[in-house]
Amino acid sequence: MERKAYNTLVKWLNDPYRKPLLIYGARQVGKTYLITKLFAPRHFKKVIYIDFKTNDKVRLFIKNHVDAKAIINYLSLSFNMDIDKNTLIVFDEIQECLPAITALKYFCQDYREVPIIATGSMVRIKLKQMNRKTIDQEIDADNQDGNNNYMFPVGKISELNLFPLTFDEYLMATNKKLYDFLSDSFEHSQVLDNSYHKLAMNSFFDYLLIGGMPEMVDIFIQTGSYQRSRQALQEVYNNYLNDMSLYQVSDVTMLRTRRLFDNIYQQLNKTNKNFMYSNVERGTSSREYLHPLDWLNESRLVYISYQTKEHVTTPLQALESQYRLYLPDTGLFALQSKINPASLIGNNQNVLLGIFYENYVATELKARGYPLFFWKGKTTSELEFLIELDDTIIPIDVKKNKGSMSSLDKYKEHNKCDVAVKVSQNKYGYDNQQNLLTLPFYYFCFYLNDLYDKSQSLVERSKTYEQ
Repeated sequence: MERKAYNTLVKWLNDPYRKPLLIYGARQVGKTYLITKLFAPRHFKKVIYIDFKTNDKVRLFIKNHVDAKAIINYLSLSFNMDIDKNTLIVFDEIQECLPAITALKYFCQDYREVPIIATGSMVRIKLKQMNRKTIDQEIDADNQDGNNNYMFPVGKISELNLFPLTFDEYLMATNKKLYDFLSDSFEHSQVLDNSYHKLAMNSFFDYLLIGGMPEMVDIFIQTGSYQRSRQALQEVYNNYLNDMSLYQVSDVTMLRTRRLFDNIYQQLNKTNKNFMYSNVERGTSSREYLHPLDWLNESRLVYISYQTKEHVTTPLQALESQYRLYLPDTGLFALQSKINPASLIGNNQNVLLGIFYENYVATELKARGYPLFFWKGKTTSELEFLIELDDTIIPIDVKKNKGSMSSLDKYKEHNKCDVAVKVSQNKYGYDNQQNLLTLPFYYFCFYLNDLYDKSQSLVERSKTYEQ
């Protein structure tokens, strides 16, 4: 199962000024698989892999020895292996041994030639927890876990965020020929005929149901069973809920974190899709949910989209008191909605609410590093997403089908708009009069890839699509 992040690792490896790499990401997004199954076998004959959740000996040693030379000597003896530039060292679940993060600084200073990759699903949360304890002077110098003896190596590491499979990655894994066909068709700005359009949309609906968690995709590939993949996804969902007891300040905060996470679909399925805490727990204020929201955000289990003012400028400015929350995976969203799977794999897709498509667009944007913003006019007009590139703001309207473009017209009354993008079930098209690029859902991922790979502005690239 190929991942685009593999190419990022190759560039990191070949960088003459390479630093230790820290990979963030929610549980089950494939961090360990990316390193140990894709990257390491293709580039290294020697690999030292340490899981800090299970390797007590190495964890205890590093908690007392953050010096890079001492760690190399210990690992060399423990694994009976000479460690040099041809040896990859992997520190998995590094949040379980925070002094190992400090040690990355000394590897960068003294042993930069030795490639080191660290991963963690809860790193940022654990660091915040330790910072709070340090500030409140709640940690004694003789704390037995030793995690108080850490210092984040600012400027001494590189960082990479890993996300669930995007739709194009899902296609590469499940139907490479269809991926190649759609990629080529997009490059040539082709409008697919009905049969190919329907085939591509069916794969897209599969993706909405299964999602991009590598394990679930692999189960679907191996068994062809939607039920089995969703059963495994339910286990992941339950594990996420269980994880919410970790590094919390209180049991009440933990319960509120779970309630907030469980309520995202219901919040979007309102006339006003902005998140309202009173709908989660009556009689509470936003202040009481600050920590739960922060926990979910830092653990990459929610994506926050902030509201912008009527007149927008670059850089985009957010109204932080008004926002919407999305789930990081389309499969998780379908699971939380409790929708009948037949609605996605049969001929009843029209029953889907537009929020399913919004959540999909949110995941594609976040996976490529775009912060999420939405625009709301004075009345009911709104645009689901705005993205900024090359000092240009591009509105993105997400529709089930054709729909009214009145919100875009309202947006144009207050803002310059060289090009707008509509993402829907409709086929590809470009409206010269409105400067509106219409992308079917299965083309949207390729469009974003094209922008990223060629480093061209949205406006310049969109003009090449004109028929």
